Amino acid sequence: MGVVPTPGRPPAPEHRVGAIQVVCATAGLTLVVPPGASILDAVRNAGLEVPPACPGGRCGSCETRVLEGCPDHRDGVLTAEERDLGDTMMICVSRARGGRLVLDL
Repeated sequence: MGVVPTPGRPPAPEHRVGAIQVVCATAGLTLVVPPGASILDAVRNAGLEVPPACPGGRCGSCETRVLEGCPDHRDGVLTAEERDLGDTMMICVSRARGGRLVLDL
């Protein structure tokens, strides 16, 4: 069951300690995102263009389709049902519950 956010605030994170592997399927890149770094920053640092996004997971502009893996949702945009589906995530704040995500990037 997903975490329901408090209006105006992202939900409490379910922390995963350590780096996560993010596979950008369309670009054919595999990135290692260290703790404390966002997937969005890692993707941009790798040279991929993604829409501008707020740093707090509230605008929804960085919503990205998840092809494999389980997102650790930390945004304030998705509904509980959308979180449970796990087929999209906000890459500016969310991470992975496991060690790997495959994204449609």
